[in-house]
Amino acid sequence: MIQAFAFYLFSAIVVLSAVLTISARNPVHSVLWLIVAFFNAAGLMLILGAEFIAMLLVIVYVGAVAVLFLFVVMMLDIDFAEARQGFTRYLPFGLLIAAILIAEVLIATQAWHAGPIVLANRTGITPAAMPNTEALGALLYTKYLYLVEAAGLVLLVALIGAVVLTHRARGGVKPQNISRQVQRRPQDAVRIVKDQPVGAGVEL
Repeated sequence: MIQAFAFYLFSAIVVLSAVLTISARNPVHSVLWLIVAFFNAAGLMLILGAEFIAMLLVIVYVGAVAVLFLFVVMMLDIDFAEARQGFTRYLPFGLLIAAILIAEVLIATQAWHAGPIVLANRTGITPAAMPNTEALGALLYTKYLYLVEAAGLVLLVALIGAVVLTHRARGGVKPQNISRQVQRRPQDAVRIVKDQPVGAGVEL
């Protein structure tokens, strides 16, 4: 009874926060509602026994992605009124994508109710004593090891590309020469004038 109540509570908050994420006029409020949706989705994952997915939602999505969105929205000077002007133009395409996603969810639901999927090369079910985090790690780093390494290489290439784009050569910028600053003598930077007459001012 308590699990059913928690499930429907978290589900209702997730749906409500998702709608508010889309409909909020202030982009900062949209990101905050997105964080609420992530937290409640993590609660749903805990109810289902997938504590690893719940931890990923809190640490990765809330702690990194959503906070990054929040800082980007707050730091960039974006004219959101101008960005919203194309809403009606892209509305039919958005409704088409929404219809496709709803159809996929319905098909997946009907397939799930049809019965369990039995694979021909399935060796056995994960033992109940093994936590799902341990089972997922054992599966990723044995059967899908090459795919995990390929995903790591893709992320590495993306990281190198971001660094290269950030440190590209820019015109009109005066670079800093550390060696010239270190080699500069005090006599080259300061000129001492003795017996300066009163009221004559300062020589530049």
